Amino acid sequence: MFDDGSPIYRQIADRIKADVASGTLAPDSQIMSTNQYAAFYGINPATAAKAFAQLVDEGVLYKRRGVGMFVSPGARETLVGARRSRYFDDVLGPALAEARTLGISGDDILDFVNAHIKRDQQ
Repeated sequence: MFDDGSPIYRQIADRIKADVASGTLAPDSQIMSTNQYAAFYGINPATAAKAFAQLVDEGVLYKRRGVGMFVSPGARETLVGARRSRYFDDVLGPALAEARTLGISGDDILDFVNAHIKRDQQ
């Protein structure tokens, strides 16, 4: 589950964000407690707590005192909106720059995109 590329708390936070963005975790749904995360993944409860605190600060989760952590209403839309912006900046922008370098025309790019959209709709 975890890799050495980034801190475990960040990997937990990223996994929860991915589950919220995909709709796997719905608004107002309860997530596992820090102790449940610790037991399930064999980590320190403080590590899970750090991930949860980050997600609360980002507005992805909210805490109900004495009950647990829940997915914030609107969190999915916020996460998807941020990912869309990053996608355009980090993926499409560089891809279009490379296409210009290779002499690929805007019409060729649009034809390619439209062909893929058509194929995916079938």
